[in-house]
Amino acid sequence: MAIGLLQELTKHQRDRLAFIELRLRFVGEIRRQDLISRFGLQAAAATRDIGFYKELAPDNLDYNTKGKIYTFRDGFKPIFDFPPERVLTWLSQGYGDGEPARFSPWIACEIPSRLAHCDLDTLASVTRAIHNECPLKIVYHSISSGKTEREIIPFALIDNGLRWHVRAFDRNTQNFRDFVITRIRQPIVMQGEKVDPNERENQDIQWSRIVELELVPHPDQPRPEITEMDYGMIDGRLHLKLRGTIAGYVLRKWCVDCSPNHSLNGPEHRLWLKDYLALYGVESATIAPGYTSPREKR
Repeated sequence: MAIGLLQELTKHQRDRLAFIELRLRFVGEIRRQDLISRFGLQAAAATRDIGFYKELAPDNLDYNTKGKIYTFRDGFKPIFDFPPERVLTWLSQGYGDGEPARFSPWIACEIPSRLAHCDLDTLASVTRAIHNECPLKIVYHSISSGKTEREIIPFALIDNGLRWHVRAFDRNTQNFRDFVITRIRQPIVMQGEKVDPNERENQDIQWSRIVELELVPHPDQPRPEITEMDYGMIDGRLHLKLRGTIAGYVLRKWCVDCSPNHSLNGPEHRLWLKDYLALYGVESATIAPGYTSPREKR
């Protein structure tokens, strides 16, 4: 029924309804002002759009009269079929929130897809918990620990180039860590539950730490001038500033040789980290190609 009515609407109307659904499903709330700010509507038009969405999907939202805000409702059933890439683009880059219609590129373009896509309902629970700064109860499948029940306080999504993680405080282990979203099952947003100040983002040392890295063309690879062109280097150097939590992911994705004596000689290693000690104390450095902690060397 809802799908049929959607087809009768204009593209602009469908875009506004899609925005309402995205906000509800992945943020957990929508205000009239959100529509006004996003689409430049008058207040009356924004009210009509929310009212029409409620007609199409009455079980998807509740109205909080005190806060004058529409909120996510248990039993939510989406009326738009968004592909995961579109949702993640919207969440991470702030655009692409229109109706999920087919897109015809201006020129031929092929983009490698991810090996696996995260479940959107799981992702929605994670992002609502992030937005509302509340705990999330999950069943998590870990390679080292197997299946466990956990309570986490998520605060950021991380893209490692192959899959999406969520950065969170883990109440089970009492530390901050990354959770692979495809390994999360049975998420429950614990709306209204208090979060201790020690569980907040600003207490995550690895997240707050910014590491400065200098990359150069790999000394054992031919044609360093081409590497300089490919990576937009200035004077044969590329300077990066990365959060400690993602430094290892970036270096691994780029196949940067992080060994102290540039000992990785495969053709994929076009770059070398000039000073491997810059990664000292960075937890994610364990996955950087060739990196060995000075402690391990001793």
